[in-house]
Amino acid sequence: MLLTIDAGNTNTVFALFENGKIVDRWRISTHDQRTAEEYMVWISQLMSLNDRDPSDVDGAILATVVPQVEFPLQRLCRVYFNCDVLVVGKPEVDLGVEAQVTNPQEVGADRLVNAVAGHALYGGPLVIVDFGTATTFDVVGDDGAYLGGVISPGINLSLHALHQAAAKLPRIAVEAPRKGSKVTGKTTLDAMQSGVFWGYIGLIEGIVKRLKDEHNPDLKVIATGGLAGIFANQTDAIGEVVGDLTLNGLHLIYQRNTQ
Repeated sequence: MLLTIDAGNTNTVFALFENGKIVDRWRISTHDQRTAEEYMVWISQLMSLNDRDPSDVDGAILATVVPQVEFPLQRLCRVYFNCDVLVVGKPEVDLGVEAQVTNPQEVGADRLVNAVAGHALYGGPLVIVDFGTATTFDVVGDDGAYLGGVISPGINLSLHALHQAAAKLPRIAVEAPRKGSKVTGKTTLDAMQSGVFWGYIGLIEGIVKRLKDEHNPDLKVIATGGLAGIFANQTDAIGEVVGDLTLNGLHLIYQRNTQ
């Protein structure tokens, strides 16, 4: 089985692939001080619940945007899973994607992995909207090349900043508007939820339109990330929501480099 690891700014997702499909998936908060031993204590218990054993893993691949977690995750794979992990972004790992940007090394590993998976699934040209710690818009060309993108503050990050900076504004969760509700809020809570939700709808629609004007009016638009479904249901700017895009991209890259 293949172990894929997607280490983001907020969460790290581990998934096991067997015969090309995800058979198990686990999530843990990203912490730059966590050791390989701590990861192993956690994941070995979860694997045992599903009758898995570390010896079942015969390969591993990692994408991370947090440099501090790279070493302990490499050690986890080497020591406890007895395999050397492929690390997206290393020169020896072939993504099959050309990054046509000024400084390719600056592009987050997850964004390149998404480009690989998005193009494999939908071809190009394509825009991938990823609702993570940051909300990103990435453009993929006809040939699969990564053409650049847009980075904006993530929804939960914006909510946290609003709560922290304004003493009277409470911490709230992102929610889809109730059926029949209006944009104009009659309470502070309603006003905040309306502002965040419809503000991000405006962000999505505005950036997608500008990207289409700049690149191609026929750009396909897909979305991924935990909050993708909530927003995609309220705008025509997003064509489809794709779950596990990054994990499937890691699987594709591993296959490319080992076959």
